[in-house]
Order: sequence, then C-alpha cells, then structure tokens
Amino acid sequence: MAAEPPIPEELWATVPLAAQAALLAVFAALQQQIRTLDARVAELEARLRQNSSNSSLPPSANPPHVKPAPPKTPSGRKRGGQPGHPKAAARTLLPPDRTVPLKPTHCKKCRHTLGGDDPQPLVHQVHEIPVIRPHVTEYHQHRLTCTQCGTTTCPPLPDDAVCGYGPRAQAITAMLSGAFRLGKQPISHLCRDVFGLELSPGMVCKLEQHTAAALRPIADEALVYTRGQPANVDETGWKEAGNKAYLWVAVAALVTAFLIRRKRNRASFDDLMGRAPPVLTTDRYSVYNHLGGRQRQICWAHLRRDFQAMIDRQSAGSEIGRELLCHADILFEPWQRVRDGTLTRDSYRARYEPLVRPEILRLLARGMACGCAKTAATCRELTAVETSLWTFTRVAGVEPTNNAAERALRHAVCWRKTSHGTASANGSRFVERILTVVASCRQQERNVLAFLTEAIQAARTGGKPPSLIPQGV
Repeated sequence: MAAEPPIPEELWATVPLAAQAALLAVFAALQQQIRTLDARVAELEARLRQNSSNSSLPPSANPPHVKPAPPKTPSGRKRGGQPGHPKAAARTLLPPDRTVPLKPTHCKKCRHTLGGDDPQPLVHQVHEIPVIRPHVTEYHQHRLTCTQCGTTTCPPLPDDAVCGYGPRAQAITAMLSGAFRLGKQPISHLCRDVFGLELSPGMVCKLEQHTAAALRPIADEALVYTRGQPANVDETGWKEAGNKAYLWVAVAALVTAFLIRRKRNRASFDDLMGRAPPVLTTDRYSVYNHLGGRQRQICWAHLRRDFQAMIDRQSAGSEIGRELLCHADILFEPWQRVRDGTLTRDSYRARYEPLVRPEILRLLARGMACGCAKTAATCRELTAVETSLWTFTRVAGVEPTNNAAERALRHAVCWRKTSHGTASANGSRFVERILTVVASCRQQERNVLAFLTEAIQAARTGGKPPSLIPQGV
C-alpha cells in the first residue's frame, strides 16, 4: 500500500501543514484497518473452505457446497459375486427340533411308484424364533410367629433375587443400551413386545447402575492393562448433567478402555494412561506434547488433512502443502505391503525413511519462512515434534494413523447424538464401563451377552468376575 495519500503534489502543496499531518494520520489508520480487514476476510474464507478433507470436521458436517466424491467409473460387471470368487460359507446347520421327511411317491418322468429311503437326503433348514416368555421364579417368604416369644420371622431373599430380575435379563438391558444405543423407553418397549417382560424406564436405569457396579473391577483391570501396551489414544466431546465433558479412549491390540472426565487436560490423560505410558499414537493436541519423541506416534491421517488445509488456503504456503501431501503419499503407498506382510517393517524403514524424511524436514523449514502465518505455525509445530512422525517405522505394532481410536469412538459418538450424554456421574460410569466391555469383546470375538451375564452373576453371588485380559498375558 502507498505510504502517502494519492493526491497530486501541486494540490498537496496547497494543504496547510496541520491538515497534511491530520490527513496522513487518517490515511495510515485506514490502511491499517484495511490490512486488518483483509486478514479477517482471508481467515473467514479459509474457515468457509474447511471440510472433512482439510480439517477435523466429520463428513456429516461438510457444508452443502462441498462436492461429493466423483462417482466411480462403471466396471461393466454385473452386481454380486464374480465368476471364480470364493463362495461364502454355508449357513450353519443347527440341531433340529423337528424333522419332516419329504419322499416322492412317483417317478417324475414315468410316474412309476417309488419306495425306500435316501441314505444321504438333501437337508434344508428353516430357522424360527419361538415366542419368548419370561422364566419366572416365585419366592414364597413364609412369616412364622414364635410360640415362645411371639416374634414374627421372615427369611431374607437370596442375594441374586433381591433385584427382581435375573442376570440374563439385566445383561440384555445393558447390552441393548451399550451395544445397540437404545434409550430407556425403547428398551422398555422392546422387553415388553419381544420378551413379554414388563420393565419400566426407571427400572432400566436402576439395572444399568447395578451393571455398572458389577463391571467396575473388570473395567479397572482393562484400564490397567492398556496402560502397559502400545495404544491409540483419542478423546471426543461428551455431556454430563448438561455440562461439557470428554470421553477418552485407549485402544490396545486386544483391549479397549474408556473414561469420561470433565476436563480435556493432562490430569484426565493421566487417569487414562498413567504417568509412564508406552508408545502412544495420538493426534497433535497439546495435552500429548509431554510425551517423549520416541514415545509418541503422531497420526499421519491428521497430517494429510493439515497439508490439504495449506493447499486450500490459496496462500504463499499452498505449494509447500502440495509437496508435503505428495511426500506423504509416497510414504504410505508401500505401507500397505507392511500391513499385509509382503514387506518387513525394517525393510520399509531402510528403504523409504531416508528417502522421505529429509524432504519433509526441508519442506517444513520452507513452510516456517513462508508468508502464510497459519502454514508457518503448523510447520513450526511439526518441526518441534518431528521425531514423533517416524515412530511407526521402528516399533512393532504401532500404526502411522490413529484410525483405531477414531473407529472406537464412532460408536460412542453415535450414542451421544441420540442420548445427549449422561445425566449424572453414575450414568457416566455405566457408559465408560459398558463401552469398555463391548469394544473389548468385539476385538476378541467374544459373546457380549454371555460375558455380561457371567459378570452380573459373579457380582450377585460374590464369585470371581470374568476378565477382558487375553489368556496368557
């Protein structure tokens, strides 16, 4: 911008000196205001261009103007399985409750009478779910009066009968909530319509609290286990009693642990992972910055979105963003071979890290000196944690992305959108514990209902609860 007003010199010479000073001051102020407004407009335009490809926004939050992914080119093949593909496994045959023999009486060609048996008849099963009726155990508590002193004595109910509902019924309500995201009212309706079981929404809530108490030692054990394993860590927003809270997750190879805390800070992280965690895969959130460079793997999926954001700002850092994105693609195309076992991690590190890492460092240095403030800030932050970009190349079991944690949170995010969070701290304890059990059982391919039933039965009888820790660990 011009340092002086664009006024002809002969006209400017006729202006009194005091007026010239005033005009120059006004002109300088206007120029500063224009610069400020230009920067603000650029910031707002960059914000409008944010979408799921260049920020942490989910695809569902994409604005209407974002173009959908282009349709795939038709392959010319018919829908369904292609010739030569492996057939799906046949439906499992169950032990029959009733067998209906079907025998032909006449030959389909000449109509001659047929007799005898086929030693290996074709088997076709029809699976049906019978009408479900609750199994009711009725306790008669006899109140007997002592003929000696007149005292009336009534025997107590067994511990597993006090609740009024059996372990399996309680486990089903917990699973409908924690695994299938049903609310209290839908659970009440489903139990009535499907199981013939009258269960009020208030009783559903009460049973969930009993379940939370039964799962406490199991969830605590799972949490301690994940603290000693390489894990993917992430957090997302939650609501507790109408206030802001956060749901934290740690995903190890076979166990996943959840916690709900009111803060998104170091103390909450320590509650999840302790003070001496092993290698963790995280995003770039600052609460993880205390982790050592080789103790942390920064998610490259987030970095790709950061690089795309540099491009979409249409600024001095756009070209740097393009080059960074290109080198990220060079790094990850062969990573699929590491995942499928056709390339060892050591070979991958020896071949690709020396090729890509120096270029990434060079581009980050250029980005720090570019004219775009946001791109420069991102490059400075990445340079400070550059060691944590490459942990996955040397530590077995560590992935370059945090996708495992984001997938684990997806179920909880969908639940949050329909439930609007929890109404109390007690509700939060149920949520974090049932999510821990459901996610870990899915990882280990264990039956969720059977696990919950066993855990509740153990809590009622004082037995040993089942464990989410894999055997032999």
